[in-house]
Amino acid sequence: MLLGDARHGKLASNIVGFGRTLRRAGVRTDSARIALAIEAAQLVGFERKTDFSAALESVLISREQDRLVFRELFDAFFRDPEVANKLLSQMLPSAEGKAEPSKKRPRVREALSPQQGYGKAKPAQPDKEVEFDAAMTASDAQRLRHADFNALGASEYQLVEKLARDIALPLPELPGRRTRPGVRGARIHWHRALRRSAQMDGELLTLPRLTPRLQPLPLLILVDVSGSMERYARLLLAFLHAATRRCKRRDVFAFGTGLTDVSSAFRLADTDDMLHQASAQIQDFAGGTRLGQSLNELRQQHARRLIGRRTVVLVISDGLDTGEPEQLDEALRWLKRHTRSLLWLNPLLRFDGYSPLARGAAVLSRHADGMLAIHNLSKLESLAEALRTLLRR
Repeated sequence: MLLGDARHGKLASNIVGFGRTLRRAGVRTDSARIALAIEAAQLVGFERKTDFSAALESVLISREQDRLVFRELFDAFFRDPEVANKLLSQMLPSAEGKAEPSKKRPRVREALSPQQGYGKAKPAQPDKEVEFDAAMTASDAQRLRHADFNALGASEYQLVEKLARDIALPLPELPGRRTRPGVRGARIHWHRALRRSAQMDGELLTLPRLTPRLQPLPLLILVDVSGSMERYARLLLAFLHAATRRCKRRDVFAFGTGLTDVSSAFRLADTDDMLHQASAQIQDFAGGTRLGQSLNELRQQHARRLIGRRTVVLVISDGLDTGEPEQLDEALRWLKRHTRSLLWLNPLLRFDGYSPLARGAAVLSRHADGMLAIHNLSKLESLAEALRTLLRR
């Protein structure tokens, strides 16, 4: 059966409703894309569900991380007319029905949950309502500080991502080669000493000194963008972009089945622009993990980024590596020889009693100078002090 004119009738309304549901799940889609989806449905027809799904996906989805959300919502929306009717009814002013929740992703579950209808007048209780909302805001903020990123709904995820950008991450500073005039220092500032001597008829009460300038440690960030890190990668990239902005030497790579240099994206001032460019550069998002192979690419193509055993390496991963442990072990030995510290930021530390028993995790644990949790805002806030403590060792 062909769809006929998809611009009129029930199918067009269903596609519009489906587009709104995607937006509720955090998928970036607008009215122009929805209009194109209606045209695409008109062209491919409805005889084969796979063709219809592929046509909508090609038009409505622009980010790799949204594909699985789209497919789950598509199955829920177009599998059963009753589900579609319930979802559509939620978007009308008289919405009263309940949607069937998704059992999988939080973003899908939130998109399928009932929403308050637009245009409904609320009871006139202005004073009480303001106090109630303020209390809820404080309560929600406290809850979100300790909520696992992987358990957040779409709107919560967007809010937490914004909050993460305000967390500071001051890295420890070490004396560099360059100097500045100071009161203390091993070297004498001869130029200033001679000038002061000429001003005081050859008499000097104190010798001016040169003090080494303090410089932040060079930073190498390796972010796992595999499927198991899907809910953490984007948020942590946003956090690190804002938190390490003052770091003069900052190299950032994404790794999955290969290595992607996203340092150019991190040089952009706006975090949203950085995320947009990084998403365009990363081709293996939500795939597998081969850290050993990625480190070999780093060694062959970017070894000059490591500065004389001063670089601090942050490996952000759950350690679920699918490559050969021997390759990973050799690559990590090389990395340790050429860096100051190797720190593993692991979201799986959210589980009590976690132990790195997986093959890749066990190898990474042996070589890491420390392992830190990064699964919620509270852990990100305490990350700076934890890094400072580890780097003092």
